[in-house]
Amino acid sequence: MGQAASTPAIACRRQNSHGSRSKTRSTALVSPVLADDCEDSRHEVADFVPDFISDLPDECLACIFQSLSSADRNHCSLVCRRWLRIEGQSRHRLSLNASSDLLPVIPSLFSRFDSVTKLALKCDRRSVSIGDEALILISERCPNLTRLKLRACRELTDAGMGAFAKNCKGLKKLSCGSCTFGSKGMNAVLDNCPALEELSVKRLRGITDAAAAEPIGPGVSASSLKTICLKELYNGQCFGSLILGSKNLRTLKLFRCSGDWDKLFQLLADGVPSMVEVHLERLQISDIGLVAISNCSNLEILHLVKTPECTNLGLAAIADRCKLLRKLHIDGWKANRIGDEGLMGVARCCPNLQELVLIGVNPTKASLEMLASNCHNLERLALCGSDTVGDGEISCIAAKCIALKKLCIKSCPVSDHGMEALASGCPNLVKVKVKKCKSVTLEGADWLRLSRASLAVNLDTGETEHQDASASDGAVQDNAAELPSIHGQAAAPATIASSSSGRSTSFKSRLGLLTGKSLVACTLRRWATGNSSSRH
Repeated sequence: MGQAASTPAIACRRQNSHGSRSKTRSTALVSPVLADDCEDSRHEVADFVPDFISDLPDECLACIFQSLSSADRNHCSLVCRRWLRIEGQSRHRLSLNASSDLLPVIPSLFSRFDSVTKLALKCDRRSVSIGDEALILISERCPNLTRLKLRACRELTDAGMGAFAKNCKGLKKLSCGSCTFGSKGMNAVLDNCPALEELSVKRLRGITDAAAAEPIGPGVSASSLKTICLKELYNGQCFGSLILGSKNLRTLKLFRCSGDWDKLFQLLADGVPSMVEVHLERLQISDIGLVAISNCSNLEILHLVKTPECTNLGLAAIADRCKLLRKLHIDGWKANRIGDEGLMGVARCCPNLQELVLIGVNPTKASLEMLASNCHNLERLALCGSDTVGDGEISCIAAKCIALKKLCIKSCPVSDHGMEALASGCPNLVKVKVKKCKSVTLEGADWLRLSRASLAVNLDTGETEHQDASASDGAVQDNAAELPSIHGQAAAPATIASSSSGRSTSFKSRLGLLTGKSLVACTLRRWATGNSSSRH
């Protein structure tokens, strides 16, 4: 029966193939009866093709959508009404342009995406952002929201944040930057969101001198908060009550916040014993604060970045009491206040150290040898901007650091002899990155690659970047494909200006070569067109 049904279809296909060869033999040779048989056979074949996707349950289709990118999900939503509905209901993360134009489309938008739990609202600095009305409407449409990110929403006030907090009591993570609400709005969130675990605040412009008298926190969120991150706050110490009241706080990050923080850390040590991670960058803190932090005996991660008042004394206190330390990052800012003495204290008391990053610090062979001998779990080491790390220190590391897997050397007086020492040392080493070390040559890096085939060696110098600028034609074409569109090229010079002179030269050479190629191609096309027209 199947063969009988397919015979007219075969005949029809033959007629179509003959018709494609000659226009005069197209449909005139097909009888009406045969044409009807072809149409019936097509319908019968179509009836026998099973639609497996339609048999998939909505839950399975939703799982498939969740593994796709945002662009692919948007394409899938255009297939049919069912896919549109399932894609909207299964999307839990949404990022929106938070300009004032968003307000009228909020009802329809969140009618489709009614299961959103993670929302990002970002507004361009040159646009007018959404106000309280839009945020309240969103909170009513998304009562199950657990994460909210606000960027440059300058029209939001304390009243809008208060109404939002009352509608979204299940909020677990709040990140806001360059917003204008103040202490009252922040306190409203802390008083109404008992499940809040992570708070990140950057440039909260509503906290002025007048508002500094009103402390922020602790609120009902104090018992659940685990991470607090404060960045670029003029009056960041008004969060002191919140920090001190968060008894389960595990991570504290303070970046470029003005004020004297020693007193706060003296009070913090007794009240927050569960602290395991502390990041301090460009902060006014001295050894007094570090001694107070050393009372957090469970501390595992410490970052001291450009804190010039911290010395060997404070670091030694941290090492003596925080024996579980695993990661230590120090940017000494070339102040020479942290050196061998502090690092030797870490080597003696922190055997679990796995990662050590030293920037602008001048360790010698004595401290490096002690670190290598005592810290048997040291796997990642970075030495940047050090005037004392040379071939002898690298040879010491190669001989002693048995567990080392990744090594980064930047702007240090190391030569090819240091690279030779790495060829036979550090048996577990898998990656070496050398940057801006003038005495390390391409030949030395190539020799190290040949000596250890399994070792990834990355040499980054100004000369290498200049050579890359004169790459093959294929490389130029690849970069040409990445050039922005006409309306987006205005931002390119700013990016280039922030790069090194080598990269700027690279871009200019590539752009010049690309322009030349385009001109030649255009000229060849014109010649070809002229020749073809002259022939006709």
